[in-house]
Amino acid sequence: MILETPRLRIRELTEEDAPFIVELLNDEAFLRFIGDRQVRTLDDARAYVRNGPLASYAAHGYGLWLVESRDTTAPAGLCGLLRRDYLEDPDIGFAFLPAFRARGYGREAAEAVLAHARSRLGVGTVAAIVSPANTASISLLEKLGFRYERPVEVPGDASGILLYMLRAPAPPASAIAPAS
Repeated sequence: MILETPRLRIRELTEEDAPFIVELLNDEAFLRFIGDRQVRTLDDARAYVRNGPLASYAAHGYGLWLVESRDTTAPAGLCGLLRRDYLEDPDIGFAFLPAFRARGYGREAAEAVLAHARSRLGVGTVAAIVSPANTASISLLEKLGFRYERPVEVPGDASGILLYMLRAPAPPASAIAPAS
């Protein structure tokens, strides 16, 4: 278990989560706003988990985590931090199944992940990339305090992606040591 919130548990993915991964990655909204990861079978999903999240946990200490309902333990979505070669800072990613959208789960999970990133992982500045058409995700990012920076080129994606940033607050003046 990585995190718990009042309604959610956030944990590392395992290969046993393959059925959920197939369902989420083939959801119409995922395909439209995030992209087709070519995950169609349970074997594809296990490979996705091994080569994506599990590899990221080993390399960075974070990655996409599974978000599940505390009440039912049903998988609700993914939320976590990703390390991308074309971004300076880790970026937050999230995606939820239709039954868990527009109910505050994304915000609850993202707030917990951001707090964990700052307090436990030492991550100050967090990026987010989003499709301009994904107004729900843009709204959530803005509620979380992210601010639009600029368009960003994503390798292999010519669709035009927007970069949002949540910058670490500057230290108070009293915390800045005078130069000697």
